[in-house]
Amino acid sequence: MAIIVNLSSEIEAQLRDKAAHQGKDISLVAAELLTRILEWEATDYQEAINGIQQGLDDFETGRFRSFDEFVQGYFWADGKEDDC
Repeated sequence: MAIIVNLSSEIEAQLRDKAAHQGKDISLVAAELLTRILEWEATDYQEAINGIQQGLDDFETGRFRSFDEFVQGYFWADGKEDDC
């Protein structure tokens, strides 16, 4: 399938350099990069959904802290309150 994508001259140069460095056709390198970013995006999205669901599940079962407890645990984990 052919798709035309308009790139800035800087991105085109980076893509050409990458293809030359790898000894591959520029179209193949572009397809590989697009595949990787789409796979990463799908994984990142699913991980975010899983994290949100885990938080909701934790809340429903009573596993949560107040905001003040969270802040104290975050900022004063080393026991030095004057670091803030």
